[in-house]
Amino acid sequence: MADKMLKIELKKSLIGRGAKQIATAEALGLKKPGDVTVQPDNAATQGKIAKIGFLLSVTEA
Repeated sequence: MADKMLKIELKKSLIGRGAKQIATAEALGLKKPGDVTVQPDNAATQGKIAKIGFLLSVTEA
């Protein structure tokens, strides 16, 4: 596996967030606090993390 992978966990609730922030979280596969997903470390994923980074915990997988 040549590409790096990122382990992304939703730390805060999506209640009261804007529709775009909720859609970004769901695009990452996160729906409720505690959900974890593994995504490739690429420009698209980095952009999503930049939009809702304050809701997430990101580590290398």
